[in-house]
Amino acid sequence: MDYGYRGKVAVVTGGSSGIGLATVRLLLDQGAKVAFCARNEGRLQDVAHLLTRDHGEDRVFARALSVLDRDAVGAFAAEVAARFGGCDLLVNNAGQGRVSTFADTGDDDWRAEYDLKLFSQIHPIRAFLPSLRQSRGAIVAVNSLLAYQPEPHMVCTSSARAGVQNLLKSLSVEFAPEVRVNSVLLGLVESGQWTRRFAEREDQSQSRAEWYGNLAAKKGIPLGRLGDPAEAAAAIAFLGSRAASYITGAQLDVSGGLARHI
Repeated sequence: MDYGYRGKVAVVTGGSSGIGLATVRLLLDQGAKVAFCARNEGRLQDVAHLLTRDHGEDRVFARALSVLDRDAVGAFAAEVAARFGGCDLLVNNAGQGRVSTFADTGDDDWRAEYDLKLFSQIHPIRAFLPSLRQSRGAIVAVNSLLAYQPEPHMVCTSSARAGVQNLLKSLSVEFAPEVRVNSVLLGLVESGQWTRRFAEREDQSQSRAEWYGNLAAKKGIPLGRLGDPAEAAAAIAFLGSRAASYITGAQLDVSGGLARHI
């Protein structure tokens, strides 16, 4: 499928692994110039080297930074503008979940989680908004199904994810008609987290397919498996593309049917 990204400029936060990396690769395959950032400089540079080899130095730009560092994100946006001339798509993907209940979540944990989930959206959006307005571009946020379907063992993350979804809905109205704002709501998607848990499985004789299948059954996923990062990337690319030009303030459920709300 041609998403219409040839010659466009995309920015992806948390782009050195998992869904972020799958999105970077898809956008490059679609002909976009892609800038991406992540905190781990070693892994970031390894990934950037491979992508530059495959797609050319003139289409790949990587910078190690924390999206919680407002000044670093602002400098990154200035570098992207100088290198690529602007921004057509911003994909906000940074931030992992915190496993905790209300009883064992302290005040500092609450503050840290809200800081991460909200400002990983706020800082990049603020930095790239002028370019996005000029290009009449799009923002796609990677959020979680927890925003609508909270889990007791992830009470802090669930609450923060709901706050992010509210923020995105507000911004979709404020930024219209120049910039579209949408999100994907993820269920269980294969990641380093699940790879580590598989390696630590109690029954070491279980194959990867069997272990993931049992996990999907336990979680009640109708499609019977975890999602692939490339499937999430395809949803992100769609929402940011011209094919979704009349969609804003929306969320696309990418959970294999795990969602129970309507």
